[in-house]
Amino acid sequence: MTDCSRNETGALAERVGQVARKTRETDIAVTWRLDGAGRADVDTGVPFFDHMLDQIARHSLTDLTVRAVGDLEIDAHHTVEDTGIALGQALRRALGDGRSIRRYGSAFVPFDETLAFAAVDVSGRPYLVFDAALPAQKVGNFDTELAEEFFRALAMNAGITLHLKVHYGRNTHHMIEGLFKAFARALGDAVARDPRVLGVPSTKGALF
Repeated sequence: MTDCSRNETGALAERVGQVARKTRETDIAVTWRLDGAGRADVDTGVPFFDHMLDQIARHSLTDLTVRAVGDLEIDAHHTVEDTGIALGQALRRALGDGRSIRRYGSAFVPFDETLAFAAVDVSGRPYLVFDAALPAQKVGNFDTELAEEFFRALAMNAGITLHLKVHYGRNTHHMIEGLFKAFARALGDAVARDPRVLGVPSTKGALF
């Protein structure tokens, strides 16, 4: 059996997904390097969202580059959602057939008064559960309802099952950032290579 996780020299193959997506509303280019060091180079024109994307890279120990230009004169909806679409597609490409990954990851993250939880299954079956009662409608110029839209777009396009929950909290900034950090930790565990995993971690023989 050929080990698709290694290149022709026998070294572990680099897992990188690149996506350029342009519509009448947004122009987005992303690169997601799964075997990274937590580096982020992000510019979407939405400062709080940039801060959240930085959390994904830093706490998943992946490297993320995002350039997004959108119709912010309307609002940030298209920019945030389309960035989620592009990131989901990049993650899916970087994963390949999912050979030798752990597949599952979960994490609780405390952030002052807030406790957030995320669970990820790299399943090939896209699904999102988002359970967070966010008390404020905005953090800076970021509409807080866009957090759910971002994660839905990412999960649907990556082909992952994602459960997110804020168990308790009062500060909306803390609650959203806790979710992004928890997602990052769970995703980092799920996509990590495990030498004990031979082939694809599914009794079906395929994830995607």
